[in-house]
Amino acid sequence: MLIIEPGVLVQLAVEAAEGKRAMDITVLNIGGVSVVAEYFVICSSRSPVHARAIADAIEDKLQQHSVGQPRREGFRTAQWVLLDYGSVVIHIFQEEQRRFYNLEHLWGDAQVVKSPLSM
Repeated sequence: MLIIEPGVLVQLAVEAAEGKRAMDITVLNIGGVSVVAEYFVICSSRSPVHARAIADAIEDKLQQHSVGQPRREGFRTAQWVLLDYGSVVIHIFQEEQRRFYNLEHLWGDAQVVKSPLSM
C-alpha cells in the first residue's frame, strides 16, 4: 500500500466523482478544526444506484494509484455512503440526507477549498 498525500487523494476522488456526474461536490479542509481527518469530500447523488456507482468509481481510481481499501459505511442502503481513507473522508449523500445532516454547516469553521493541491 502506497502512502499518498491527502491533497492528491482528494483530487483523485473528486475527479472520479465528477466522472460519474456527482452533484454539488464540496471539499472542506477540516484539518485546522478537527483531528478526525484533513479533508472531507462531500457530494450528492440522484439515487442509491448512482451513489454506489460514485463510490465504486472513487475506490477503483484510488486502487489504481495503490491506495488501500477504505472503511465503508452505508453502502447497502446508499442514502449516505461514507468512504474513510483516514486523512480524507468521502461522503456521498442522497439530496434529502445531505440537507438533513448539512455537514457544511456542522463543519462551518472548516475552509471550503477549490483544489487542495493549490494550498
